[in-house]
Amino acid sequence: METKETKTGGWRSNKWVRAAIPALLLHCSIGTVYCWSIFSQEIADYIGFSKGATEWAFSFAIFFLGMSAAFLGNVVEKDIHKSSLIATICFAVGMALTGFFIYYGGQHQKSVLALVGIYVSYGFIMGVGLGTGYLSPVKTLMLWFSDRKGLATGLAVAGFGAAKAIASPIMQKMLTGLSAQGSEINGVGDGIWKMFVILAGVYFVMMFIGHLLLKKPEGWHEPQSKDAKPSIMQTLKTKPLTNYIGIWLMFYINITCGLALISQEKMIVKCIGLAASVGIISTISAIFNAGGRLGFSAWADTMKDRNTIYKLIFILSIAFTGLVMVTGGIKNGEGNGLLIFLVLALIFFVNAGYGGGFSNVPTLLSDHYGMGSISAIHGITLSAWAFAGLTGNQMATYIVNHSGEWIDHEGTKMNPIGYQNVLYFTIALYVVALILCLVLVKPTDKALEAKKAKAK
Repeated sequence: METKETKTGGWRSNKWVRAAIPALLLHCSIGTVYCWSIFSQEIADYIGFSKGATEWAFSFAIFFLGMSAAFLGNVVEKDIHKSSLIATICFAVGMALTGFFIYYGGQHQKSVLALVGIYVSYGFIMGVGLGTGYLSPVKTLMLWFSDRKGLATGLAVAGFGAAKAIASPIMQKMLTGLSAQGSEINGVGDGIWKMFVILAGVYFVMMFIGHLLLKKPEGWHEPQSKDAKPSIMQTLKTKPLTNYIGIWLMFYINITCGLALISQEKMIVKCIGLAASVGIISTISAIFNAGGRLGFSAWADTMKDRNTIYKLIFILSIAFTGLVMVTGGIKNGEGNGLLIFLVLALIFFVNAGYGGGFSNVPTLLSDHYGMGSISAIHGITLSAWAFAGLTGNQMATYIVNHSGEWIDHEGTKMNPIGYQNVLYFTIALYVVALILCLVLVKPTDKALEAKKAKAK
């Protein structure tokens, strides 16, 4: 809500100091959860477990991100300072404890305590920090940037997506630079646990500054009495309940499909003969992810109905996936310039659509249900992220492991047909999501009013 004061020069600058900058500080910190693939194998080797065993730490982190957002949405709604402080402490403490348990696991090989400690630290404690940290700045941004809500939320959520591209090369250097000579355990230096401890301190400072700066506009006052503020269920019932179910399901499907492809991205790139460029392509993918978060949400500000963005994302996802399916791009791409282009286009667009799906959810919900309980409703909707985190990459891994044929390609075991088969799974889900988008999610009041005005 903009008051007369916020339109003046001094208060207008506070949009950046009180909303945009703290949002970026929070999201650029917690977004580094997606750097897991950089050091997951090193953690597994250092503590003496398989990569599959340690992978659950990331799955738990995403699960508890969604669930903490769902259950703590009301806390965010009532007090963003409390929720952003919870996020700061939980994320930093979880990261530091992860470092400690990696260290402990290195000293006590195959220690179940070390593995469980990493699950609890990286998965649960950091997960709570992720969920509350993700939610805390969103409503504040929409209040400060009431005329460009999509641009504002896209800017912050883009920080979450860009965090991997920014932090990945730094982490790579820290892994080697911090390792003392002769400290190797199972071929991995002790820089792995030192990195977590140091970054815990760095991210605590960044997030704490964001916590101190974050502030809602002076003109906005949260309703205090229960009579003044309806319950979440009452708010959702202002529209047919199938409307919200449709939003939740299409959000869940978009994340599931995105994770299914992104989790196999590294091996798909190797399949098409670009093994030497995996790192560069991963960085470009992260840029598309961040760009999709900002671009799609800013674009939606110009539309009468933000749901149009989801229709575009699903239609284009179906088109790109279908092209790679028909041409067999993944299994036949090596040495074929056109097929390589199609596969890369699919990877980049899915990353962009995956990011765009995230940034448009809070603004779509606010268009349908208003700003009163948006943090709580957005939090419940993020439970879709929790379940997608447990199903997307696991389903893709199952398909790859149970179809196709494993071959040796320049010393690397890969399954081109298996990766190709993942596309049958994702295109079917994208079609379902498009149907939900067209049938269940109704036009907003703003879109209906514009349609009536045009008819006159």
